[in-house]
Amino acid sequence: MSEQPNATESAASTPAITLGHSPAAPAEPTAPQPERRRPGKEGGGYFWGTGRRKTSIARVRIKAGDGKFFINGKKEIKDFFFSEQHRRDVVAPLAVTKTHGKFDVYVNVNGGGQTGQAGAVLLGLSRALATANSEYEPALREHEFLSRDARKVERKKPGQPGARKRFQFSKR
Repeated sequence: MSEQPNATESAASTPAITLGHSPAAPAEPTAPQPERRRPGKEGGGYFWGTGRRKTSIARVRIKAGDGKFFINGKKEIKDFFFSEQHRRDVVAPLAVTKTHGKFDVYVNVNGGGQTGQAGAVLLGLSRALATANSEYEPALREHEFLSRDARKVERKKPGQPGARKRFQFSKR
């Protein structure tokens, strides 16, 4: 019969495994960690929100100001959105929260068409306002401005002319 060492003998004979720095080693100087930001806030007093609709993506930044509204560098909303409905949609979150003229809005939007871009800007602006002041969130939720519309164009299937359309069936 072979003798097996008991647990206390084996623990004493094997060196202890340590993780991390050993207490004898001098601590290495570490670089100062950047201050942790609140989600949605960046330097310079900006609050941001990202909106998506269909294939459009809008990156919206707002900051306290006198109501300037820039979309892709254009100062007037009417220079970017030609439909009155789209113009109303874009400024609707400001109207609901009664902040029209209190924030400067900077928008970069790309992809999709006019309707998708207007929906993306609406969602991005709503998210930025909710980040700037949490008191606006109930009003924005009530009007469903913080809900992402996930509908997209259905893809075309192979062997048929469109997403759902079929070629005419012939029995003979």
